[in-house]
Amino acid sequence: MTAGQNRIPVNLDYAASTPMRAEALLAQREYDDSELAGVNPNSLHSLGRKAAARLEVARREIARSFGARVRPSEIVLTNGGTEANQLALLGLAEGTRQRDRKRDRVIVSAIEHDSILDNLPLLRAAGFTVDLVQPCRMGYIEPATLVELLGDDVALVSIMVANNETGVVQPIRELAAATHTVGALFHTDAIQGYLHIPLDVTELGVDAMSVAAHKIGGPVASGALYLKNRTPLRPRIFGGGQEAGRRAGTQDLRTQLAFAAAASSLTPHVAQERAKLQALSDKLYATLTAHQRIHATMGDYAQADRLPGMVSIYIDGMDSEELIIKLDAAGFEVSAGSACSSGSMDPSHVLSAMGIGREQALGALRISFDDRVNPDDLDEFAQTLLSIVGAA
Repeated sequence: MTAGQNRIPVNLDYAASTPMRAEALLAQREYDDSELAGVNPNSLHSLGRKAAARLEVARREIARSFGARVRPSEIVLTNGGTEANQLALLGLAEGTRQRDRKRDRVIVSAIEHDSILDNLPLLRAAGFTVDLVQPCRMGYIEPATLVELLGDDVALVSIMVANNETGVVQPIRELAAATHTVGALFHTDAIQGYLHIPLDVTELGVDAMSVAAHKIGGPVASGALYLKNRTPLRPRIFGGGQEAGRRAGTQDLRTQLAFAAAASSLTPHVAQERAKLQALSDKLYATLTAHQRIHATMGDYAQADRLPGMVSIYIDGMDSEELIIKLDAAGFEVSAGSACSSGSMDPSHVLSAMGIGREQALGALRISFDDRVNPDDLDEFAQTLLSIVGAA
């Protein structure tokens, strides 16, 4: 094994962020070299109108990535996935309550990303009651569990497409349908699953869906919120009236063009690439879990509906920080299922909600990659990790 410092690190943390794709980089370079570089697309002069036209082309391309029947007017461009999530969570809840004052309750899953969970105090401060719906042991929300919490006082339900730690895909179509039976809105955070699995918002039946460009090889600080036509929304940012009054602030044409380029390059090939990556992740799961101390976080990974290109495990008797440091030294970059801060580790809220014990959760690892991965690197990673675990 070549020493980590003498080799190019192998990035297996694509679930955190991905390198930009060639198509996105080219879109940015073409913008930088064009007469539109730095032009405000809201200006009335000829360059402003040209910039606005290019922005709408990008919006149409992004809209197509949400489904063939999505209208460009249903796409709100944002400064990333976190903003899209906050706009959806707070904006939809307040917009719904403005229409119907009795709807003052919001339901979210206990396994949401912090960009959802950290906004719950704001909902409560605004007078909403918030309920958490718990996952089953395999890491997904069962529709029957959600139904038990639903009522005609619910304004909004927000449940992610696929979990960012485990990769487990949620039954969104069934969850959205159950939500609509009581007249509530349904939002889904698709930031981790977008263009990694087939997602058509019309078929899913959701009212809103958040995505981020940097999870698919686009630029950071670029995202979008699908907002179904006539869905009530109270904006969170005011001043300027951009995005049809739903999100004020001058749009960054450069990043949205790069976002659109990345999305357009991936949209036709999602199902094909999913099959290839699923085979690679299945092989990695099989190799690692053959060791008696390594376990898939969702239990029987072969029976789980999960994202391709994501492997979520925990290792008995070891902690994530130790494993990440040793793997880093060997030239492999992965992440933990736990948050490390100030020299201490807290177990992942996701794994805890799934019923995984504290000691097991503290030994979690997430390995993630996309279609650009070298399969030989995955094999070498597996052998490196097995040697670390075997020597512990």
